[in-house]
This record gives sequence, structure tokens and C-alpha cells, in this order.
Amino acid sequence: MQRTIKDVSVGDDLPSVDYPLSIYRLVVAAGSNRDFNSIHHNSSYAKASGAPDVYASTFILMGAWERVIRDFIGDAGTIRSITNFRMRRFNLVGTTMTVGGRVTDVRDDGTVVLEVTSRVGDDLTVGPGVVEVTLPVA
Repeated sequence: MQRTIKDVSVGDDLPSVDYPLSIYRLVVAAGSNRDFNSIHHNSSYAKASGAPDVYASTFILMGAWERVIRDFIGDAGTIRSITNFRMRRFNLVGTTMTVGGRVTDVRDDGTVVLEVTSRVGDDLTVGPGVVEVTLPVA
């Protein structure tokens, strides 16, 4: 479904998406984006570096955000900016990261401002970020 500016109101929730963070997902992501840093797929190495275990890379986290945003704005929408993408906690292997958000501003010119977060359980792991998108006006 393609949303237009008329379909969106302040306070609307973006449908959230759950991402089980298996070692398989982390290794496939490392291969696809050539981020072979061992902290993202080697438990012993990650722990030796001070992390509790291997954890999701920035590429995985940003990709998860983009999917949630893109699902909400549709193919005719545009992502104009992402700010305050702040990693607060590790998104560790064996957990499930949930990405979601809400609409915080709707402007007549088709601009919509979203607040997006990543969580593992009740813990905020990334964000809250501010994402500015555009939607068709008609």
C-alpha cells in the first residue's frame, strides 16, 4: 500500500519488525557488506575486546531501520535524513531486536518526521532517531 500525506497523522505507529539475531544472520551480513571485523561473528574475539558476545553491525542496524521506514512510506516515498542514530547498547547474538517508531510531525508539503528506535526486550539499543521522509501529497 502506498501512503500519501493524507493517510498519516501525528502519533501513528510504524508497524514494528522483529529481527532474530542469529550467528547465521551476522555472518551473512558480514559477507554481504564485507565487514569482516571479528567482533561481529567470532565470540571469543568479541569477548576479548570487552563485548559480552558478538553483536550486530551498523550495516544490519541501519538496514533494519530502512526496512521499517520503507515499509511505512512505500515506493513513492523518500528518505531525506536520518539523525540521532545512536547505538546505546549491544544488539547481541541470540536476542531479537525489534525496530519500530511513530510519526511526530506531518507537514503540508508532504514531509513527515518519524521517531525510530531499536529495542531488545524493554532495553533501548539504538536511537531514538529522527527520520525525515516525504510522502506523495495526492
